[in-house]
Amino acid sequence: MDVIIALIGILVLFMLSIYKGIDIFFPLFSGFIIFMIISYKRGFKLRELSSMVLKGIGKSLVNIKILLLIGAITAVWRASGTVAYVVYYGIKLMNPNYFILYAFILCSIVSFLIGTSFGTVGTIGIILMVMVKGGGININIVAGAIIAGAYFGDRCSPMSSSANLVAAITETDLNINIKNMIRTSVIPFITCIIIYGVLSYQNPLQLGGSQIITEIVQTFNLNWIVILPALIILVLAAFRVDVKVSMLVSIISGAVVALLVQRETIADILRYIVIGYSMNEHSFLGDIIMGGGISSMMKIMLIVLVSFALSGIFEGTSLLKDVEAWIIKLGGKIGIFATTIVISIMTGSFGCSQVLAVMLTYQFVRNMYNSAGIDKYELAVDIENTAVVIAPLIPWNIAGAVPAAALNAESSYMVYSYYLYLLPLIILIVKRFKALRLHKTL
Repeated sequence: MDVIIALIGILVLFMLSIYKGIDIFFPLFSGFIIFMIISYKRGFKLRELSSMVLKGIGKSLVNIKILLLIGAITAVWRASGTVAYVVYYGIKLMNPNYFILYAFILCSIVSFLIGTSFGTVGTIGIILMVMVKGGGININIVAGAIIAGAYFGDRCSPMSSSANLVAAITETDLNINIKNMIRTSVIPFITCIIIYGVLSYQNPLQLGGSQIITEIVQTFNLNWIVILPALIILVLAAFRVDVKVSMLVSIISGAVVALLVQRETIADILRYIVIGYSMNEHSFLGDIIMGGGISSMMKIMLIVLVSFALSGIFEGTSLLKDVEAWIIKLGGKIGIFATTIVISIMTGSFGCSQVLAVMLTYQFVRNMYNSAGIDKYELAVDIENTAVVIAPLIPWNIAGAVPAAALNAESSYMVYSYYLYLLPLIILIVKRFKALRLHKTL
């Protein structure tokens, strides 16, 4: 009972922090302290708990590396002229009446190629957001479209860490899972195209093209070579190179381009990587294009460390096993897939990371699926259609907090990330319709 009360209390703290504009690190850290106390009262020694915390933090190192790379690449792409180049030709070639739709489709394609939502947001996402600044569109609408597209590939790309994780824990074949994910995403994806198309028409991008174009030409050398850092990401993705390696190569090439083509100094490039890109002279373009850097990721890295420390406590103490009996009862009342959605919301809220949400959801629902005689491939695709896409809808989960921070968006982005909640909702409706039709046939 103490665990359930603690979970409810922490959820309330998260909601209050969002309402009051308080950094989510504080309620997350409070939750960590609360569960440390509960674990201690249940007989776990401080040495044991410390070991669990360190084990959890150790698992966060991959995420920390990616965050460092995102911070660096967002600054280097600005300094090298890569962002300016794409913005320049985007303004010239893109139809501003369909900008939001372009953002969703483009991010869906890139995320499928590179298999990571963070990498997609940290590359093509920041370019799109630079174009939006001063363009007369609510940036949270565009951020929602970008994040929705980013998680399209994060869910079903062969290189996606979440897709590989689900295949591993459910002991299923990745290729079969991908086919099932693509099949179940057709209706939600087409629905999103229609919605974003209408939103684009209602919210055309006011490019203010002439001023931006003039300042870009005056500030940057737009030699085709400046697009190289972006091309490297796509080419290496096509050869299935690890995204961390491709991002590092892109950063190095971007630094070289900034040095040789844009005539930046080594000291300035290093400074940009740490504290973000800035221009010496205050200008309209400078205000739009400035940003990035490792410093922009510091708050998120703290959240990652605490969330994985908390996951270490959950894993080591098995505190959440008390909830399993309640889950089976809930499945009998509202249905198995609906229960999986509810559990995904809970694990995404309290786990604070997509990885932990996936693993906890699987642990909680697998017995329910086994007892119902449901095939493990359906379990796998159900987790992909719930835990993977619901986690970024929770503002304090790093799956949503990291992209939002990279895009300088507010938590209201989730309202416009239609794909992330239409996917489980439409599948729920389809499953209910099939069950009803089968019942009538029998």
